[in-house]
Amino acid sequence: MTDGGGTSEARPVTALKGVGQALADKLGRLGVETVQDLLFLLPLRYEDRTRTVPIGSLRPGDRAVVEGEVELAEVVFRRKRTLLVRLSDGTGFLTLRFFYFSGAQQQQLQRGLRLRCFGEVRRGPVGLEIVHPEYRRADVPDAQAVEDVLTPIYPATEGVQQGRLRILTAMALEQAARSTVRDWLPPELLADLGLPPLQAALEYVHRPPPDARLDLLAAGRHPAQRRLAFEELLAHQLSLRQLRKEVRRDPAWPFGGPGELERKLLDSLPFALTGAQRRVVAEVRADLCQSSPMLRLVQGDVGSGKTVVAALAALRAVESGCQAALMAPTELLAEQHAQNFERWLRPLGLPVAFLSGRLTGRARQAALDAIASGEVPLVVGTHALFQEGVRFARLGLAIVDEQHRFGVHQRLALREKGAGGGRFPHQLIMTATPIPRTLAMTAYADLDVSVIDELPPGRTPVSTVAVAESRRDEVVARIHAAVREGRQAYWVCPLIEESEVLEAQAAEETAATLAAALPEIRVALVHGRMSSADKERTMARFKAGEIGLLVATTVIEVGVDVPNASLMVIENAERMGLAQLHQLRGRVGRGKHASSCVLLYRPPLSDTARQRLKVLRETTDGFEVARRDLELRGPGELLGTRQTGLMQMKVADLVRDADLLPRVQDAAEMMLARHPANIGPLKRRWIGAGARYGKV
Repeated sequence: MTDGGGTSEARPVTALKGVGQALADKLGRLGVETVQDLLFLLPLRYEDRTRTVPIGSLRPGDRAVVEGEVELAEVVFRRKRTLLVRLSDGTGFLTLRFFYFSGAQQQQLQRGLRLRCFGEVRRGPVGLEIVHPEYRRADVPDAQAVEDVLTPIYPATEGVQQGRLRILTAMALEQAARSTVRDWLPPELLADLGLPPLQAALEYVHRPPPDARLDLLAAGRHPAQRRLAFEELLAHQLSLRQLRKEVRRDPAWPFGGPGELERKLLDSLPFALTGAQRRVVAEVRADLCQSSPMLRLVQGDVGSGKTVVAALAALRAVESGCQAALMAPTELLAEQHAQNFERWLRPLGLPVAFLSGRLTGRARQAALDAIASGEVPLVVGTHALFQEGVRFARLGLAIVDEQHRFGVHQRLALREKGAGGGRFPHQLIMTATPIPRTLAMTAYADLDVSVIDELPPGRTPVSTVAVAESRRDEVVARIHAAVREGRQAYWVCPLIEESEVLEAQAAEETAATLAAALPEIRVALVHGRMSSADKERTMARFKAGEIGLLVATTVIEVGVDVPNASLMVIENAERMGLAQLHQLRGRVGRGKHASSCVLLYRPPLSDTARQRLKVLRETTDGFEVARRDLELRGPGELLGTRQTGLMQMKVADLVRDADLLPRVQDAAEMMLARHPANIGPLKRRWIGAGARYGKV
């Protein structure tokens, strides 16, 4: 992460005194490779060590600086060898407790030595104590009375102490002060924003003065932090804008046919499109007529009808002599899409191929041959679609469902599959996890966004309740009543351990327990370790009404459509995220019957879990759920982009700094038009290797 141009801050961190290769490797785990990287490794919080506190005034929980004289130092052997040092300043005494210490340390901490210590005060067996304090001798001539700035606390990594990070950062700041760290934002932009210059902002966040507003710093709202947040948001915005520009520079096949296949499908459907669906179909159609690749995200709540929009787009590609591929994150969802496409498109004489990791042997080879020859115009599958052995004859449209489950790399890898003949496929991205507009503006700056903000008629609102595990019998009785009235129910067992085997075992045990408690009801089980054929068979029986209660892992989270299912029970709901709970709840309420979702939780609830369950009880609006999810979890998790390098912010927070985003967009336009040479260094400073996620 260097600025180029040979500036001093672009030098490797090993150029600093005392940094060998071993320490450099440890710093690398914090993303620190150059001297400049140290400047942008920003504190997580600050401690006030600018004044000493009398020992007699200390209270448990205080984090304070104390100074006193060692009265006693001894090693005691109880459960483990411990060094205890008694410190007194005339107002009281304090014990310093060391579980890990060297012989040299023991020799140094002798009676009569004056020490200045910092740490968190707690109750001990014989009064107040600090465990493993930071300390130094107070009787040496060059020792300061106290710190003259607030003390920064940096992100931690094994083998690098806070003291070492502060020393290295001070050295980097000293070098930057001599050579001036390059400010890549043009002066006219800074003047318009009213934010401090980069050098001043960095000095302030690393070394705030004693009178700094700790409340502003803790909230990330200090002007120095806002200056850095703005620059970071701008770097991400520019990176995505350039990605979009690069992708749209490539040629694509324009699909400007008469739309006969599209018309035939619409005539055959047993329902009419909603106004929102018709609007989005028109937006997609206009994009597909262009000779540059479409880059469009279609957002829509659970059950809003995105799959039909995808099918209509696919028919445009097929009518123009191209292939279309739809990629879904799970086998079950991919299977559901394949079934829908098969049902809609087979009557039009269009075969659909299905490709997943579990398809092997001759069946897999036959599917690969049909795709490579162009015999099959429509392909549905999981991430197996972008594996090396998959070849398309003429891929004109790539559809990616549940975009937030895939990294940017994976989406673009599928795009590269269609690069034959010098043309690239159009891209249609779909998500049932609505993204708040401010976040979409930043996270998906490389995409145009369409919103299906209307549910089909006949969808009934789902009432949601949270019930403690102790009332499990009442929930079972509720299932019994629903099935007796001719309805069906789901019981979801979420992943508790990161193991498909343990998850399957937990689901099997739950199914056996429920079958014993409900002998009159046919209970079946679906989990991730079952074969695709077994899962499909069970789901078909459930859809046909042969099964009253389906016990499942979260494999049924998306894609399953059983209108007669009116009750959803989610076990251990407190362990799950808002988006996933909302997706599961969307499996019911698809028919004419009033539907319910029961969130079964195990107390005590954490504050976050309590807030999540409260949101689900209060609203069924996916966009509101997404907004609250963003507040609770942050954008990295909501977007599923942690693995891609995108959106991993060091300073900025997309919720807190949402008010900056309109100005970030304006600044991006200005930089692209008038200062293009500054964009590369700015991206490298903030995103580093993540700036390379554009074309793979």
